[in-house]
Amino acid sequence: MYLAQVRDPNAIGPNPEVVDEVLTIKGFEYIFNNIVSIILPFAGLILFITLIAAGFKFITAGGEPAKVASARNTLTFAIGGIVLIALAYLILKVIETFTGVSVTEFKIFQ
Repeated sequence: MYLAQVRDPNAIGPNPEVVDEVLTIKGFEYIFNNIVSIILPFAGLILFITLIAAGFKFITAGGEPAKVASARNTLTFAIGGIVLIALAYLILKVIETFTGVSVTEFKIFQ
């Protein structure tokens, strides 16, 4: 997997990412977008695993207050994490709606 995938240098038309067969700073758009597209599903997978682990802790707690409290904390932090991710995205979308500036896309203008 390549993190800095750009258009084919032999493609017809202007290619601002490549000048004299050297990538320009415009290539950071592709790197950033590819990294984000890898991290977000990974964060969802970690959330799912954490929720499963918290449920397993609840099931195996056996009524012991310390284990139940530990399971409750794990569940609270997992749900807090998903709420934090959702609120961050919602805030960015609200800013985008009010200002008209696309803050959810990473673009380098030259």
